[in-house]
Amino acid sequence: MTDLPEPAEEITPPTPSPTYRLTIEPAGGRVRAQIGGVIVADSSNAQVMHETYLPSQCYFPKADLIDGLLAPSPLRTFCPFKGTAHHWHLQLPGRTIENGAWSYEMPLRDAQDVGGYIAFYPEQVEEFITDQAMPEAENEQVAGGTLIDWLLREAWLCETPAQLTEQFASQLVRIGMPLWRLNISIWTLHPELAGRRFTWIKDRAGVTEDDIPYGTLQSPAYLNSPVRHVSEGLGGVRQRLDIDNPEFQFPVFEELRASGGTDYVAMPLPYSDGQTQTLTLTSDASQGFSTAELGQVFECITALSRHYEVLTLRRNTKDLFDAYLGRRTRQQVLGGLTHRGDGEDIRAAILYCDMRNSTGLAESLSRETYLDLLNDFFERVAEPVLEQGGEVLKFIGDAVLAIFPIEGEAESAAEKACRLARAAAEEIVTRIAAAPAPAGRPPVQCALGLHFGDVMYGNVGAPKRLDFTVIGSAANIAARLSEQCKALDQPLLLSSEIARHTPDGLHALGKQRLRHVSKDVEVFGLGGASFS
Repeated sequence: MTDLPEPAEEITPPTPSPTYRLTIEPAGGRVRAQIGGVIVADSSNAQVMHETYLPSQCYFPKADLIDGLLAPSPLRTFCPFKGTAHHWHLQLPGRTIENGAWSYEMPLRDAQDVGGYIAFYPEQVEEFITDQAMPEAENEQVAGGTLIDWLLREAWLCETPAQLTEQFASQLVRIGMPLWRLNISIWTLHPELAGRRFTWIKDRAGVTEDDIPYGTLQSPAYLNSPVRHVSEGLGGVRQRLDIDNPEFQFPVFEELRASGGTDYVAMPLPYSDGQTQTLTLTSDASQGFSTAELGQVFECITALSRHYEVLTLRRNTKDLFDAYLGRRTRQQVLGGLTHRGDGEDIRAAILYCDMRNSTGLAESLSRETYLDLLNDFFERVAEPVLEQGGEVLKFIGDAVLAIFPIEGEAESAAEKACRLARAAAEEIVTRIAAAPAPAGRPPVQCALGLHFGDVMYGNVGAPKRLDFTVIGSAANIAARLSEQCKALDQPLLLSSEIARHTPDGLHALGKQRLRHVSKDVEVFGLGGASFS
């Protein structure tokens, strides 16, 4: 006889450690919360929660909120002591604050007294108006009391390096550091940029983000800078700016000294892949930085680096996918369309542009000259596409495939896509015609086909080597129109589907037999345009 399993024991939520306290008590008296000049809550039954490491938080009964304030949000967050927090949008006159409040609809044991109550994010509340002081916890510890607390509990919420830099600077000021300027320099993976610089300056709002082009790395300002010194592994820099005969004499020190700087520190921010970023701190106080203050920064530097590294990897992924896939395709892939066959059926204007006589050019020119010519051709084709909001899908040998997907189902959306595609195509023809001819060779010419239709936009290829592109007869027709340009002595041919939406300035070239297309296609060209 098989033994039956014992009944499962009821699992109760873990009790917080004695070193981590969570208590709730009545606020006492009347409490009102004001947001955007509006009293959104008015209660004599509010509760105050005290939680270790966190500021005390006021919770209001829903019945004591103004009518129509709350709209449910799908956002959920979890606390092991309080339960699942349901978030709420705040609907105020003329605006909506997304996820501006939360509640515990099914609280765990320690949060039962605020079950169904509403708490507002502190940064949204302009003022709590009370008729008597709200209770405070004894020996309450406030988040961010040290840099480590902030790094462990709050820094991970930052979504960008700029936001992380601003909060880090605020924390340094909060612990009493006499900070005037803070700078974070981060190397990146980008086709045009070597890195980005984030600068915080006292008494100025926000953080300034500056791009660092590759050419900057050869400038005297960079070659003789603390940032180069640190990033190349030569160690940190600490220099009083108000003394004679300093150890370090970087030119930037003169600029900082002239603006009131007294003390300067540059520290490495090491990434796990061995790359080194740079943190610089400048003080304008007469005493400069103390050992104790800099010791706190040094203590947390590796943890701070991990936060920056995560954000850097996220930004690098976006930049690289934009460069190699395109913005729209990047959104599709990072959104989860990574399996062969993943994709969607779309309607789009399809542009296919080929370089005429590329085989002859490749044979007669040096490899370097031909590559320069090809890159110039690609640039003259791709930039008009991007300027008109299109997506360059791929470079195929010496050709470019691009799409202009419609946004919405209305006929006007199709007309807009065709209009944008035609504007890009005509600009491409103009720019190619203006390109300088290779030495001893005729000018470069393009053969451009433009069609509108339905395609599958998604993943094709082998299971472990995929390509995100468009597949379908519409894409094939665009490519075959490009082929037909030579026979008809035209730089640009458009199908009737494009011409129907953008008829001005076109002339009919009749029905044409296109290679590997079963039916003849009615073709149009630009009025007066030809290769000759």
